[in-house]
Amino acid sequence: MERIKLAEDLSFSRLVYGLWRLANWKQSSGQTLDLLKYVYEQGVTTFDHADIYGSYTCEELFGVALAKEPSLRQKIEIVTKCGIVLPSPQRPNHKTHHYHTSKSHIIASVDQSLKNLQTDYIDVLLIHRPDPLMNPEEVAEAFETLKKDGKVRYFGVSNFKSDQLTMLQSYVSEKLVINQVELSPLVLENIEDGTMNACLENRLVPMIWSPLAGGKLFSDMSEKGVRVREALTEVQKEIGAGSIDEVAYAWILRHPAKTMPIIGTQKKERIQAAINALQYELTLDQWFAILHSSLGHEVP
Repeated sequence: MERIKLAEDLSFSRLVYGLWRLANWKQSSGQTLDLLKYVYEQGVTTFDHADIYGSYTCEELFGVALAKEPSLRQKIEIVTKCGIVLPSPQRPNHKTHHYHTSKSHIIASVDQSLKNLQTDYIDVLLIHRPDPLMNPEEVAEAFETLKKDGKVRYFGVSNFKSDQLTMLQSYVSEKLVINQVELSPLVLENIEDGTMNACLENRLVPMIWSPLAGGKLFSDMSEKGVRVREALTEVQKEIGAGSIDEVAYAWILRHPAKTMPIIGTQKKERIQAAINALQYELTLDQWFAILHSSLGHEVP
């Protein structure tokens, strides 16, 4: 599988495997390990987490599985995120959904993630959401401490807009390597508002969450949803793809920013569909036909 170079000593698989639904799958640790190994065998070596996933349980479920075969850790890359705080039985002192990006919170979150994941380092740590009360000096200090202590190799952000990205980067001495953002044929916000352009400008790779719009590509019966599905189906026929999700992934992969879509399913046929998409390069006619279906009109 193609690999994307993020730094001199770090590259990710072009497709990333997301674990945000892991707790919902109700698997044994053995079943989770088998799934991780299956994904790895397909060439997907990068795994995406956040401290809050599964109401603060998914990292631990992953870590228990990984501990059954510790040698796998050296073959994979782990991304995790911090900065969102949710009320949860796991965090009884949290009364409101809020953001927390102080130096102490970031470091404490990483320490907990390392424990849960049963690893001694994280390949890339992301700030999960822009925080209106973020003190960028504290974030920079946290990053420097975590890097110096060997707990985190590189850093990035998630859901940051252009100005937010530029602001934080101006305080952080080391180059941010990822911005994890939403993009799909149904959700164009980050193309329209310049976020993807900012990724190109800053030589920063966009990791794409919800590339199938949370499954709405298959089920949305709005006028827009129907238009997009018809366009995807037409391109599917033209390129001989097995399903419209293959076309949706191919549409995302066509972007010059070297997008890295996140696969968020345990179903092997859906995992394979994402991998199949790597073989297709949509023509400009095909890419813009899908864009037009989402916009509801042609580009100017």
